[in-house]
Amino acid sequence: MLGLAAQMLRYRKGTFVATFLALAAGVVVLTVCGVLVESGLRYKGEPQGYGAAFAVVARHQLTVQGPERFGERETSTVTLPERGTVPESLVGKVAAVPGVASAVADRTITVAAAAAPKVPVTGHGWGSAALTPYKVVSGTAPRIQGEVVVDERLAAAGKLRPGSTTAILTGGTVQQVRLSGVVKASGVRGPQAALFFTDAQAARLYPRPGRVDAIGVIPKKGADRAAVTAAVERIADDAGAKAYTGDELGLAEQPEAVAAKSFALEAGGAFGGYAALIIGFVVAATVGLSVRYRRRDFALLRAIAATPGQVRLLILGEVGMLSLLAAVVGVPIGLLAGLWIGDELVTRGFVPENFTMSGGLLAAPAVTAAVAAVALLSAWIAARRTTRIRPTEALGEAAVETALGGRGRVVSGLALLGGAVALIGLTGSTGGQTAMGAAVGMLYTFVLAIALLAPWINRAAAVALAPVLRTVFGDSGYLAAANLRANARGMVAVLTALVLSVAFGGTVWFLQDNLERQTVIQSREGTLAQHALVGGAGLPAAAAAQARQIPGVLAATGVRRTSVLVPFMDEAMTVVAQGIDPQGANQTMDLKVKAGSLAELEAGTVAVSSSQADTAGWKIGGKARLWLGDGTPVHLKVVAIYDRNFGFGDITLSNATLAGHTASDLHDHVLIRSAPDADVGSALTKLAGAYPASAVTSTDQFTGELAEDLAISSWLNKLLVAVLVGYAVLAAANTLIMAALARARELSLLRLVGVTRRQVKRMANAEQAALLGVALTIGIAIAAVTLSSIVNAVAGQPVPYVPALGWVVIVGGTVALALVSTIIPIGRLLRTPPVEGMGIRE
Repeated sequence: MLGLAAQMLRYRKGTFVATFLALAAGVVVLTVCGVLVESGLRYKGEPQGYGAAFAVVARHQLTVQGPERFGERETSTVTLPERGTVPESLVGKVAAVPGVASAVADRTITVAAAAAPKVPVTGHGWGSAALTPYKVVSGTAPRIQGEVVVDERLAAAGKLRPGSTTAILTGGTVQQVRLSGVVKASGVRGPQAALFFTDAQAARLYPRPGRVDAIGVIPKKGADRAAVTAAVERIADDAGAKAYTGDELGLAEQPEAVAAKSFALEAGGAFGGYAALIIGFVVAATVGLSVRYRRRDFALLRAIAATPGQVRLLILGEVGMLSLLAAVVGVPIGLLAGLWIGDELVTRGFVPENFTMSGGLLAAPAVTAAVAAVALLSAWIAARRTTRIRPTEALGEAAVETALGGRGRVVSGLALLGGAVALIGLTGSTGGQTAMGAAVGMLYTFVLAIALLAPWINRAAAVALAPVLRTVFGDSGYLAAANLRANARGMVAVLTALVLSVAFGGTVWFLQDNLERQTVIQSREGTLAQHALVGGAGLPAAAAAQARQIPGVLAATGVRRTSVLVPFMDEAMTVVAQGIDPQGANQTMDLKVKAGSLAELEAGTVAVSSSQADTAGWKIGGKARLWLGDGTPVHLKVVAIYDRNFGFGDITLSNATLAGHTASDLHDHVLIRSAPDADVGSALTKLAGAYPASAVTSTDQFTGELAEDLAISSWLNKLLVAVLVGYAVLAAANTLIMAALARARELSLLRLVGVTRRQVKRMANAEQAALLGVALTIGIAIAAVTLSSIVNAVAGQPVPYVPALGWVVIVGGTVALALVSTIIPIGRLLRTPPVEGMGIRE
């Protein structure tokens, strides 16, 4: 039968091409997702600053203890949004491990050099230079306070040499330092230049007293490295940290590498999950429809004594060969697409420059096996009814349209429809991530319900639209209504594919537009200040205080951007947060407080968005349990609940609460409000000149730059949505073409009994108009309900923003796709003489 299956592939090109395209496109999409996940698993960063260390103790992740179930406690791990730290007391414990020559503490300090303001710089204590190692190439190491050493990159950019003096911004102040030497380390290609203080000065400047960023371990010669590793790991585990060794040293040095690893795993896994659902559904529908349209072939085989097992083997053999062919074509394309996406992720700042899309050795076979399994299972299910009937009934059974479906199908469809309607209420009664999850579930539930109920929907639509079709298209309309009514089951895949493309595209794409729009609007409307002092390397609290002293300035608020972790479904979820100076904040920003007051914001308190309060169950006066960006657990009193979470983040803290828990205690920017008639421009420009890499801008320009940043960050989401919608559109086109090509005998018979070509074309147009009308109505209804539910729940906007051009593209594109996918195949069939057409496939 496998030989016969190979022959069938040669002579049944129409249905097989459609099936092949669905399989190959699915392989391409899933291969990209698989490569992204595999690249995340393989990515280890590059050990640059810790190249000479044997092991490094650091903390970049938080382990959250979940509830105990069935005698076992579940845990989850999340990457810390800020650089984590470990207790300085661990340095002595690690140094005391037998076989350890030295344990070196490393503190990373934010620095801006006036001599080279555009060069990103990190400061360290001179002792940590041994971890790279750096070697002095000119001058000497720093010995007293006020002396620094810089690497060759910073020295060249700032035209510095031993003995030079320069101004640097660090620790919240601008200070003059003397360059005592220049250092060099071979192989260091990091994105930031290095500057070294004395160890004592670095400890004073470091914003987290009693903590260090990492501890580098240098073993003694001849030490038992396995024993050293085990001992250091025990010490790290007891402190909630991790001991990085071997090729993981790059992760210890670069928190952004840990974040990139998590990003690749989460993005690839999440998108792969969504894609797998759609691809599995499309492949199942396409393969099932291909088998359905070839019932006469299988019926004839049964009539000439082929056993059910042989027919099933034939069908599985065809689909199996198509799956292998799809893998041969799809996997290389997927790998190339993965490389392009990897370059774009680096260019747009999602991952570090040293992140590479690698692998495919695991992803390619896994994707091939998964797609083939779905295709084979779908083929086996579709072939069951054909192979079960008796040989004497086979041809007659194939010539008659089957029943709409069993009781189980209609009951399941109605149950899912009821579940989708129930999710509307859940989405409306909750907020935040709970509402988002419910709405996404609602979208898929609606589409699945439509897929199950499609035969009855098609039959009802044919009956309801029959008078309209007869009025508009005459006799052709009558034939169209009769065809739709008789072929209600056969049009299931067509209706479902069209509904999927409209509903999914109209929901997910426009949701991204709404979130971006709300962020910009809320930021613009909520910013009362007219000026923003922006620091490329941060601004000290003194900058806000100095701004308040300028005549005409009414208020100045230092703002620090960060992220925190909040409990969510027994795990921890990262949310955007900001730290502010409460003094005068109500004059520079309007968070649209609905309960409580920002005036009460101080150390130990928090203001939260209404969506986050709903998600976490927080109330005014109650305690909010969360983790600061570095993983420090806190219980803060809720003093205000506000609505403008998109523009200002879900969590607002006092800068006093964040002190010592972020990589720097500097502000990202200072919002400044001046009196209407005050001219403060020159004074603010002078203030900005006092701090390296700082500038003054209008808040209108500031929010405009926010829109540009959002466009960059939303690029990946829109790309993924476009791929999924594109796949749904491909499935719809495939299905329509396959359905049209399967009508060769039907159209030939109509022409033999006197129906003209023009009438046949009008009949096909009438059928397509009816099917399109039903699909667009259902798809738009699902998209409207889902989109409005999400936007209302997370943004409080009952009517979502929908760009006119967007709807024109989706609706117009769907109509054009359906017409082209039908008119071209029907036109081709009508060029075949009717008598010849009647003999096709006999």
